[in-house]
Amino acid sequence: MRPDGEAALAEAIRSARAPLSVTGGGTRLEPGEGQGARLDTRGLTGVTLYEPEALTLVVAAGTPLASIVDILAAEGQMLAFEPPASPGSTIGGVAAANASGPRRLQAGAARDALIGLRFIDGQGNVVRNGGRVMKNVTGYDLVKLMAGSRGRLGVLTELAFRTAPIPQSRLTLCLPARDAAAAIPALTAALGGPFDVSGAAWLPGRGALIRLEGLEGSVRLRAESLRKTLAPFGDPGDAQDDPWPLLRCPNTHDPQADLWRIICRPSQAAALLAALPEPCSLDWGGALIHVALPAGELPQLPRFSGHARRIRGAQPAILPAPDPVAARLDAGLRARFDPRGIFQGAP
Repeated sequence: MRPDGEAALAEAIRSARAPLSVTGGGTRLEPGEGQGARLDTRGLTGVTLYEPEALTLVVAAGTPLASIVDILAAEGQMLAFEPPASPGSTIGGVAAANASGPRRLQAGAARDALIGLRFIDGQGNVVRNGGRVMKNVTGYDLVKLMAGSRGRLGVLTELAFRTAPIPQSRLTLCLPARDAAAAIPALTAALGGPFDVSGAAWLPGRGALIRLEGLEGSVRLRAESLRKTLAPFGDPGDAQDDPWPLLRCPNTHDPQADLWRIICRPSQAAALLAALPEPCSLDWGGALIHVALPAGELPQLPRFSGHARRIRGAQPAILPAPDPVAARLDAGLRARFDPRGIFQGAP
């Protein structure tokens, strides 16, 4: 089903008698998702409101992300959280997955830029929360709750975002590092200083990557100071291309391998990397690890503060299992927003 408006979408949900799988472009589905009848949101498209002077964008959930990037770029603006831009991605999928790129460590996640939304719950009711201006704060913060809910609590129909100016200047320093673990001290030093780093990562064959953005003079001065700070770790050079899209859309050369996403404290990353095969990639200063494993294999990890999730493969898996308190909260929310279990098959 691909309803062509919010009213038609609400009616489709009210009349549903079996689980629905809420999808846009389907580019962010994880193992085990998308099992129900497909409810396609790509019939809801278009910009409802865009005020560049107010840094505010309101857009229908099925609008292609690529279109939004172009619209904002024409005004010298962007979504600061740098969402991964897989072909076919929709803005609703970005919000539903809380999809955030390398700049998250500076600008926050997708949920931090989301200032309002409309969605349809499991009984077909249209719910609105937040607003269309940054100062609006109303009632319960369903905006933060729905961001990252992956269609399990309701179907997003309209989203309001805070936008940001595109930086005037950008510079990426590349620091040789034999492996990901060796890069962590350098990334930590960069993030712990007064350099306003907007990206701190490690890629196989590229080494440690540290990005500075802003006014041209500011970037130049911060880069000079950062090079001195990084001197004990090696001689940083300037990147000759833009490596950051590789971080936004991590992949492996083996299409048969499972891809795992691990969230941890940067201080724990070295211990986790010691238990994982190469190659891995690091982002967010070591807080995000991507690694490929043979199909069906689970990573053997020491205890850590975070979780590991299989994001590509045949079977869903998350380690460690959610604790009982979190499971009860999740069940309570789903019972409140979807008492009929219509979204049980949703991502």
